[in-house]
Amino acid sequence: MSKLKSSRVHTPIVLVNFKTYVEGTGKNALKLAKICEKVNLETDVCVGVVPQFVDIAPIAGAVSIPVFSQHIDPVSAGSFTGHVLPESVKEAGAVGTLINHSERRLKLADIDATITRTRKTDLISVICSNNTAVSTAAAALKPDMIAVEPPELIGTGIPVSKAKPEVVSGTVNLVRRVNRDVIILCGAGITQGEDVAAALRLGTEGVLVASGVVKAKDPYRVLIEFAEAVLKA
Repeated sequence: MSKLKSSRVHTPIVLVNFKTYVEGTGKNALKLAKICEKVNLETDVCVGVVPQFVDIAPIAGAVSIPVFSQHIDPVSAGSFTGHVLPESVKEAGAVGTLINHSERRLKLADIDATITRTRKTDLISVICSNNTAVSTAAAALKPDMIAVEPPELIGTGIPVSKAKPEVVSGTVNLVRRVNRDVIILCGAGITQGEDVAAALRLGTEGVLVASGVVKAKDPYRVLIEFAEAVLKA
């Protein structure tokens, strides 16, 4: 999908956030990324990974699937010690970045400035939002993707597509009125293929997942189930 600035990214997409889980750190992160790549190659379903900053370069150099950053700061090169420069994650091999994850909240002005920086660096912007109102406001900023994730469901194993389907369907309807081009993802509690299928039925174009894959006893099996749900949708 050319409008997403990367030929490797297409929808429906399964985006796997490694967070800072031990299972998604260092050598484990590389191993998990290769499992994600295997599923992608076997099914042709787009599977992207979102590792920690220090793992972006080794993973991007080892797999063919899209790699995203967990965060960037809206800064330019210069005196910004401790900040994450967009150009640095781009050079490391990332094709995009999460923005405003529930574990890394930003003010609206910072979200806007960060999206501006992604445009200048050709990074795909994925804004995380917690409800319909925030998603609608975010859509007006014209990001590439919006991932709606009620924070109270994150890591619970209770999928938002089942627990709060109205949040997903309402988000899709209202966001489309503001921005017809943005890609809408669904997150929080996604652990089974049926969760993915339900999210797609509600009008989304993919899912943002984390512990359901990263901490699974058999990540390959879980991802294959996700991919099969995508293919049947």
